[in-house]
Amino acid sequence: MNNWKGLALFFILSGFSMLKVSAQSKPFNLLHDNLHDLELKQADGAYVILTSGSDPYLFTQPVEQGLQPDETILTFEYFSPDYLDNFQVFFGPPISENKSISSELGIREGWTTHTIDVSDEIKDWGAKGSIMRFDFGGAPNYHIQIRNIHFRKPTSEELQKKAARERVKQAEALIKTKLEEYLSHHFVCSISQVTVNKEKILIKGNGNLADMYIAEVQLQDDIQLMQQFSSLTTVNSKNDFTITLNRYIERNGIKYDRLLSKWAIVQKKVNGYTLQSQARYADYIEPLYNLPEETLRGKKGIGGFSATGRAPVSDIDSLGITSVTVNMWITKMMRSKPGADNISFNYNGKTYYANKRWVENMDKTLQLTAQKNIIVSSIILIDKAVNCDDKEIGRIFQHPDCDPAGIYSMANMTTAEGVEYYAAAIDFLAQRYSRPDKKYGRIHNWIVHNEVDAGWVWTNMGEKDKLLFMDTYHKSMRLIHNIARKYNPYAKAFITLTHFWAWTVDKHFYHSVDLLNILLDYSAKEGDFEWGIAHHPYPESLFEPKSWLDQKCEFNFNTPLITFKNIEVLNTWVKQPYTRFLGKIRRTVFLSEQGPNSKDYTDKSLTEQAASMAYVWKKIKNLDAIDAFQFHNWVDDRGEGGLRIGLRRFLDDKDDPGGKKPVWYVFRDIETAREESSCEFAKPVIGINHWDEVLYSKQITEK
Repeated sequence: MNNWKGLALFFILSGFSMLKVSAQSKPFNLLHDNLHDLELKQADGAYVILTSGSDPYLFTQPVEQGLQPDETILTFEYFSPDYLDNFQVFFGPPISENKSISSELGIREGWTTHTIDVSDEIKDWGAKGSIMRFDFGGAPNYHIQIRNIHFRKPTSEELQKKAARERVKQAEALIKTKLEEYLSHHFVCSISQVTVNKEKILIKGNGNLADMYIAEVQLQDDIQLMQQFSSLTTVNSKNDFTITLNRYIERNGIKYDRLLSKWAIVQKKVNGYTLQSQARYADYIEPLYNLPEETLRGKKGIGGFSATGRAPVSDIDSLGITSVTVNMWITKMMRSKPGADNISFNYNGKTYYANKRWVENMDKTLQLTAQKNIIVSSIILIDKAVNCDDKEIGRIFQHPDCDPAGIYSMANMTTAEGVEYYAAAIDFLAQRYSRPDKKYGRIHNWIVHNEVDAGWVWTNMGEKDKLLFMDTYHKSMRLIHNIARKYNPYAKAFITLTHFWAWTVDKHFYHSVDLLNILLDYSAKEGDFEWGIAHHPYPESLFEPKSWLDQKCEFNFNTPLITFKNIEVLNTWVKQPYTRFLGKIRRTVFLSEQGPNSKDYTDKSLTEQAASMAYVWKKIKNLDAIDAFQFHNWVDDRGEGGLRIGLRRFLDDKDDPGGKKPVWYVFRDIETAREESSCEFAKPVIGINHWDEVLYSKQITEK
């Protein structure tokens, strides 16, 4: 176990209600101008705020005299009967994610002081004319009162906490260095193959050292820090060797499946054991079921499908859908205790609990898709603990360093308990939805969390270097892959990425190509597995459907973005020898979430949205490495910040609730005999005479 994880949340400087300090700067006023999705009033010396939409924010008055360099603590008093998990402050102008900081505002039914250390955010901010923007989450009906907004100097206690936070950063830098050394080191010994059968594990390797052992490394362990191992097996053979171990053992009072472990060669030293090889996960897992491989019948799919929502499931047939994604919040499924509304299930001899209604609704969706031979990719999502109905499940599943700014959490791969519950949840789903008789339906693929290059928002584990982030994410992928392959020999885990490629607008985000290269490095060093890519090539601006106008798209492997305009780059990148599974098999690529937006419901906007769909289809139908396109969103959603990227209107639209938009008809007709006539209208909108003008036929270059 490591000792650096779980510390970040300890150092969030919020809620110091007992601090008694005097303001060093004049209090800020909130402006009644430019209010967005909220109401602002004043009463009894305080600002009264009520949010009314999905993107509520307001601005402060400009700084009048300039802040002192040491006034780095933003503080205010507030009163609120509601919890806010993401209060975000932007420092402008300009307003940018790169100059913002987030914290949470707890329920306070009495006036409480809230403080935020912004010393890392305002190094060049605070001159006369500077402003702040306060964002109050993403939902209506949040109530808060605020007063006495000002900056002050830090207290001695706050300075000590900041120093401790810096020590954590230094510790993580050391962890990163050790991890880099582990991945890049050329060891004299090697594990060449790991085979997991129903009862045994066969480990093959090569080594010729005295006092040599096979060491077991569990998912919650950090191999680069370990000198002691819970399980060691002596290697008596010289050079090539094969060792057979029991797959299941008793550990910490429960049955443990070593399917999830990786294996390394170590040598005994005076003070412990030192690594003599990189570790290796299972290369082959004998499946419990002899399932046939199910393949796509076309490229056309829908994202976020559910058979239990209000949208008409008849679209599956009407649109000719051959694949879907299904959101699976496993923290909504799992329960920590038995109850009348729960069902029990067994994993490795221990009883766990799932919400009965959640499971029944999932059954209905997956039974329908199975009946229609639809390929299903489940999206595994982990709620933050604060958003979980079962708080104990939230505690177990949430990564200990998850920041309030995130919408979802990274899986907790830091404790045996976290890994155990995560494995139990995935095993329940994989077993239930891999049955040969398809009694409850089928899951074919597993998309591991959401948009991990934007992990700060969608898969949060705090502010982490990309290598530390991917070390944890890779473990999450391996857990899902290994358990899914336990039942289905063709199941695949997918990494999920936004349209940012070698550039990003947000300081907290990673470059997609960097994460892919790290994943390829892990695959090369710890045994390759057949992972795929779930890419989201939205237009450069999600609000602008005319992707052919995108500016940050180049036709090389260092392009800032990969959008509809230059999707050929991803098609070419994935076919390179070094990106292939075992250097031979092209990895599966799903465009698993994207859709052109209609800015409103005017004829012009609806036509541009439909034309964009025709544009992207004429490109991807000719790209042999793009396997599927799941249109997102199926229906316009009020919770998407004003976007209208659905095939249908808002379900509560006053004129035509859930009505089919023109893009619905284009999507219906593509991949059919009606395709050419249905798409003809789009040519003048795009500005072309022939469809081959949208194709990029030149060579994709390195730069």
